[in-house]
Amino acid sequence: MAIAAMAKVVIVTHRTQAQDLLEALQKQGICQILNAEEAMVSRDRPELCAVAERPKDLEQVLNQLEKSITFLKDYARPQKDFGGVLGSMLAPRAVVDEDLYSKTVSDKATRKIVERCEQIESAMDKFESQRESLNATVAMLAPWAVLETPVEEIGQLTQATAIAGLIPTMHFEQVRQQLDELGAAVQQVSTANNKRACLVVCLKEKTAEVQKLLRSADCEQVSFEHMTGTAAELIEQHGEELKDTTEQLAGEKGNAEVLAKELLKLRILYDHNKNLLDREQTRNAAPATECTVILEGWVRRKDLGQLEKTVSAFDASSMTTVEPGEDEEIPVEIENNKAIRPFEVITRLYGMPMHFEVDPTVFLAPFFALFFGLCLTDAGYGVVLMVFSIWLMKKIQGDKKLLRMLVICSAGTVLAGALTGGWFGDAVQQFIPSLGPVREKMIWFDPIKKPMMFFNLSLILGYIHIMTGLIIAFVHNLKRGKIIAAIFDQFTWLVMLNSIAVLIFVGGKPGRICGYVAMFPAVMILLFSERQGGWGGRLGMGLYNLFSAIFYMGDVLSYLRLMALGMVTGGLAMAINVIAKLVSYIPFGIGIVLAILVFVCGHSVNLGLNALGAFVHTLRLQYAEFFPKFLVGGGKLFEPLAKRYEYVYVKRSEGDS
Repeated sequence: MAIAAMAKVVIVTHRTQAQDLLEALQKQGICQILNAEEAMVSRDRPELCAVAERPKDLEQVLNQLEKSITFLKDYARPQKDFGGVLGSMLAPRAVVDEDLYSKTVSDKATRKIVERCEQIESAMDKFESQRESLNATVAMLAPWAVLETPVEEIGQLTQATAIAGLIPTMHFEQVRQQLDELGAAVQQVSTANNKRACLVVCLKEKTAEVQKLLRSADCEQVSFEHMTGTAAELIEQHGEELKDTTEQLAGEKGNAEVLAKELLKLRILYDHNKNLLDREQTRNAAPATECTVILEGWVRRKDLGQLEKTVSAFDASSMTTVEPGEDEEIPVEIENNKAIRPFEVITRLYGMPMHFEVDPTVFLAPFFALFFGLCLTDAGYGVVLMVFSIWLMKKIQGDKKLLRMLVICSAGTVLAGALTGGWFGDAVQQFIPSLGPVREKMIWFDPIKKPMMFFNLSLILGYIHIMTGLIIAFVHNLKRGKIIAAIFDQFTWLVMLNSIAVLIFVGGKPGRICGYVAMFPAVMILLFSERQGGWGGRLGMGLYNLFSAIFYMGDVLSYLRLMALGMVTGGLAMAINVIAKLVSYIPFGIGIVLAILVFVCGHSVNLGLNALGAFVHTLRLQYAEFFPKFLVGGGKLFEPLAKRYEYVYVKRSEGDS
């Protein structure tokens, strides 16, 4: 339940073994390899440099695979495991065993699928383009279908010019009058989409003026260049071509659907090559000499023996542990037991602590579960949320820490709901009064009847939460030997704040004594909370720090959101129950059905909205009120070289550990 101890290692390997060694390290996933810019050996030996070769062939293969996968997935049938689209969302990666994985990556025929996919896609693009062109041509010819004159003869006049065009209906009469004035003749062929298909004939010397007039009237001129025959014949001819093209396109889509059955193989090949690319990039980025590659990196101390065993299996490789540089940033990984591990989600979402700080996970876990439960304060909601989370855990792939955390928080919700009498609001009182005595035996207080008790409880928990943060910082500074910081940055505040609390809430002789006691840490804060610079600046900052004691009151008041959210959840639940009971009085059995719908839908919405609110506001209390008391954050995450899979989930063989 702490930050993992790290060891710095330098592995020297011959170039001929570098690739195999990196593959072994990647399979284990325990060692983070630094590039030439990060490695200390590069600073000590400037003559060492990275290979700086870009694995273009691998990148090209990955691009081709990604393009093929994107193309074929539109033609693949959805999963049938447990609900099509829902199944794809919860379990997006296909589960494959190691035998199938190895067979696929070694089968050269798999790579031919990419070539076939590119051929099909190219053919489909071609036919789709042809179909669009033919559709556009047929649409252009449609208004001229009644024209009996072959279209090639329209432009063969000797003394005159014939212009085909679509004149907007709203401008037609005006254009016809203006054309008459120019001595041009207009023949309407048909009407389509508020436009009139017309043939305009004029003397050649008037062509420029006529065209200018038509342009000003938004006339869309039509060209029949390279076409022969009547418009009707051309429409029939292009219609046949369109039919053939559509059939060819459908055939290629059928081929794509057949090829999509091989999509899993492409995805396996993509993940394999992606991991291969990661190894190549790591090798090329590492400092090297003419004959050796130097892999400098980090490993958790508990994995040091395993790493030594792996490296020793290569006769041209050796490993040495070294001391980190003074200014070197040590990567951070946190380790917790099974019960606390789910709450690492909260810590990682905030950002990793620095390597010299404390892991906040073990401290935030009980508070997070308790605060979440108080924000919902309904045992019925807790049971539903727990069942849903457990069901989702069985269906979803990947990291399940968040769902495990929700199960624990749901247990806190059940406890908080039972102690405050919330079972789907007041559903017990409204619908099952016989269970009232059981509810009464478990109840501690009813927030509706005793809201001030909930008010006080929220403030007390907030105060304990903040004091816990100060105590964590105090103890951690003592362990690190920072006695002065522990005394003047935490101990003085602990004494002063608790003395003021006794003075205000207890009073009497103990309160007066604590009032006098509070003066001593107040003076210490004034004089020594700022320990750098001249005394003028130190006293100024000390006065500001002393005044900031009032901010602690604001921090404590922030915890009233626990009561507010808990009351809102219960209030909405009660309103839903009232509505459900009212509609239940509708006769002929309709009321019972409507009541059930109102109850189920209403409480589902209430649970969803308030569970989200409970999570967000509980998160805020950790980040804004708790963490700043002892945590700086900003640590660099430990990221070992490991095999990662985007599309498939490789199931270990039974004999593997």
